[in-house]
Amino acid sequence: MIPRLKTYYENEISKKLMTKLSYKNKHEIPKMLKVVLNMGLGEDASDSKKLKTCVDDMSLITGQRAVVTKFKKSISNFKTRKGANAGVKVTLRSKKMYEFLDRLVNIALPRIKDFRGLSPKGIDRSGNFSFGIKEHIIFPEVNFDKVDKIRGLDITIVTTGKKREDTFELLKEFNFPITQIKK
Repeated sequence: MIPRLKTYYENEISKKLMTKLSYKNKHEIPKMLKVVLNMGLGEDASDSKKLKTCVDDMSLITGQRAVVTKFKKSISNFKTRKGANAGVKVTLRSKKMYEFLDRLVNIALPRIKDFRGLSPKGIDRSGNFSFGIKEHIIFPEVNFDKVDKIRGLDITIVTTGKKREDTFELLKEFNFPITQIKK
């Protein structure tokens, strides 16, 4: 079954973006490539039970098994050892990406307390959009009663946008609550 957001992109958003951004070819318009979710563990990295709960929570949120990331270098100031657990990450593409974005925009982000919108400063020159969430419990898949510690996570949306404005318009069409770009 094709995700609702993907069909909406193909039928509606692509046509709006072609006129708005004045592109002549439909292959020039920006599109979503992947979504990367990352959750740092901090001091809990050495505890196997807490690591397992982080992996389980991230897997519930995304619908895909999470991968444990490792440190590449030993840095004494940060008390890190090469090969030790650093965090948990998931990369979503295709159908799961669109399903996650649909749940993120329509269910999870409105549940954030005192939410005023996402900052457009998260869009980099390459057309990627990154932002952080302070509480992973905003997702309805996570059972609040079973959570031992509220953790934050970073979300990066990788697009094919060549300019910041292209990515901004793409995210606006997907109903992302982004505040206006100040020029």
